[in-house]
Amino acid sequence: MEWDYGAYNGLTSAEIRAQRPDWHLFRDGCPEGEHLGDVVVRADRVIARLNSAKGDALIFSHGHFLRVLAVRWAGIAPESGVRFSLSPASVSILGHDSAAGNPVIERWNDVSHL
Repeated sequence: MEWDYGAYNGLTSAEIRAQRPDWHLFRDGCPEGEHLGDVVVRADRVIARLNSAKGDALIFSHGHFLRVLAVRWAGIAPESGVRFSLSPASVSILGHDSAAGNPVIERWNDVSHL
């Protein structure tokens, strides 16, 4: 499920900024919708399920949620998700490094298949 945009649902970023010029999703969230902390809670639940799964898993989702999921997976501050661009239909891989087993972002925003 994508970030709940609440009162901003159906509006483009440009339309929102016409009303609130300094608005930033990752910092401000959405009135009547979710804020970053809400999305972090959901991402952490997905990560817990992934960590308990046997074998590989495949996830399809929306860009803003996946950006939060990736930074939470890698142990990066949730606010940093704003710095990760993600194209439609791109492929990203979250995994573990082979030496210590630490969570890593193995591939990000790969569009070579398009």
